[in-house]
Amino acid sequence: MTPQTNLVRTTYREAMRQAIREAMHRDPRVFLMGEDVGRYGGSYAVSKGLLEEFGPERIRDTPLSESAFVGAGIGAAMGGMRPIVEIMTVNFSLLALDQIMNNAAAIHYMSGGQFNVPLVIRMTTGAGRQLAAQHSHSLEGWYAHIPGIKVLTPATVEDARGMLWTALEDPDPVLIFEHGSLYSMEGDLAADAGAVEIDKAAVRRPGTDISLITYGGTLGKAIRAAEDLAAMGIDAEVVDLRTLRPLDTETIVDSVVRTHRAIVIDEGWRTGSISGEISARIVERAFYELDAPIERICTVEAPMPYPKHLEDAAVPQPAAIIEAARKMVKGDG
Repeated sequence: MTPQTNLVRTTYREAMRQAIREAMHRDPRVFLMGEDVGRYGGSYAVSKGLLEEFGPERIRDTPLSESAFVGAGIGAAMGGMRPIVEIMTVNFSLLALDQIMNNAAAIHYMSGGQFNVPLVIRMTTGAGRQLAAQHSHSLEGWYAHIPGIKVLTPATVEDARGMLWTALEDPDPVLIFEHGSLYSMEGDLAADAGAVEIDKAAVRRPGTDISLITYGGTLGKAIRAAEDLAAMGIDAEVVDLRTLRPLDTETIVDSVVRTHRAIVIDEGWRTGSISGEISARIVERAFYELDAPIERICTVEAPMPYPKHLEDAAVPQPAAIIEAARKMVKGDG
């Protein structure tokens, strides 16, 4: 008789907190720093309770200066520590872009391989919470353009729990983008859950008629669309990219070879987006496998609106995925 794995019901937020707690217990070099991560418990309550458990030396509240505390994290990593730096939202990360791109991502190369920067930067990304134009954009595709870093987009409780430890073991900078709509999402997690790989995409739902390729906060929308499409006689495969740099091109291409159609769903803007890069790789590797042009469903190219109905209209939704899939597979709308 095969033993049953004990499952624990938890949230994405709690899985992240447990990942940080485990890392700090396992490695005394690990510490967390960022705006409001200590006394306030984190802007999204991910670090709630950690200050009381680990103290201010390892849970460090910082001034409101992204460039300063990301730079401090880079220095600490070069000095032998394993810092986790939290940036409140991806929009604010642009204030630290010089540190991330010109320092963290480049020091290993510019030092001729003498120095590594084993730094993990966590930040919230995405829309859906009525936080308007300065707190809601999905810019992780911009960071995927930069050599020298890894870009992770955990979309499940398991990945929220397991990606952090793997990232902390990486000798180079790793950026983790946590979609703000996922923090309260519940899921089952193995009681003995640990590190997971961070270089491979995952097929979350097998299918034969069309590939829905996505990541992060839009994974749930793609799965809901696939379930509705199944009732219409369309068998959609859902691919969770999980990591935007390096992209797992093999899994993407293998899926398209099976289904011969592809829709890329990306909460970033369409122009210059990661969806464009994915489409290009499909064309380069599997052009003659396609039975229809690749479709992209992206966010409207405008600042993110505040009103709920306009925000919903601006970002990809299951209805748009379903409409595009029906046109591609059955030729109707």
